[in-house]
Amino acid sequence: MLSSLFGSGEGGGGSLLDRLKQGIEKTRAGLVTTIDDAVHGKKQIDSGLLEELEYALITADVGIRTATEILETIRQRVDRKMVSDAAGLRALIRQHLLEVLQASDRPEARAAQPPLVVMMVGVNGAGKTTTTGKLARRLQENGKTVIMAAADTFRAAAIEQLEVWANRADTGIIRQAQGADPSAVIFDALQAGRARKADVVIVDTAGRLHNKEGLMAELEKMRRTAARVIPEAPHEVYLVLDATTGQNGLEQARKFTEASGVTGIVLTKLDGTAKGGIAIAIARELNLPIRYIGVGEKVTDLLPFDPEQYIASLFD
Repeated sequence: MLSSLFGSGEGGGGSLLDRLKQGIEKTRAGLVTTIDDAVHGKKQIDSGLLEELEYALITADVGIRTATEILETIRQRVDRKMVSDAAGLRALIRQHLLEVLQASDRPEARAAQPPLVVMMVGVNGAGKTTTTGKLARRLQENGKTVIMAAADTFRAAAIEQLEVWANRADTGIIRQAQGADPSAVIFDALQAGRARKADVVIVDTAGRLHNKEGLMAELEKMRRTAARVIPEAPHEVYLVLDATTGQNGLEQARKFTEASGVTGIVLTKLDGTAKGGIAIAIARELNLPIRYIGVGEKVTDLLPFDPEQYIASLFD
């Protein structure tokens, strides 16, 4: 899916599917194992079985809407004698979840002229700066020249943290003093990106609560500044979400999409939660593609998201 700009996703030890399986083991145990336990040894599809399946789906945070759709599909197929064996429900659920993710999937943006501009947004503590550094490292290893913009001028040590990542990834960084206007940093970074013929500029923004109107308005100012330098910029706006927040992430995504035109999601800390179904809820409710998932603390633990591989890592 993201092979053209962001590379194939291989490397970092083991195949992508193996690393996905390891990274989302808790979700696999919480969702698929519960489904397997519910249907194991049962031949009839009754109300008790449907309740168990609903519990498995909701506790994995696939969302009420998706869970309701799946159960309604099951009921319809049972009524039409299209499925009569409880064991067949596993395949039906698997296919429905895959279709939800595929429906929101779309190719990454293109830049008419480089650089491609990617803005990282999200609440405090979601892992934006770390994700920015990991993404820069991945791009650099795939032969792209990258500049990072240290537009988080609010959080103490955010600029220094990004500089550490710039050294690790061997990428450029544009910064100003703490407390500087973030839009001024973006302006300088995009000017530098064009002058140096960089392939990608990644903008690290300050964490902000999605219900703070003033801070959200600041994001819109940054977008306008970017567009003055490069008319199509930002080409991508990645909302970095902490997977452990579960359904709370949906409201964050709604607000950030309204304020900053989110085009994709980076789901972090997926290895630390059994609620990895939130990826499906986001895709279903907001029609936003998942671009990357974080499955660990290592620099190589930011993986490109592919719907088929994600579902395969859960069910196969």
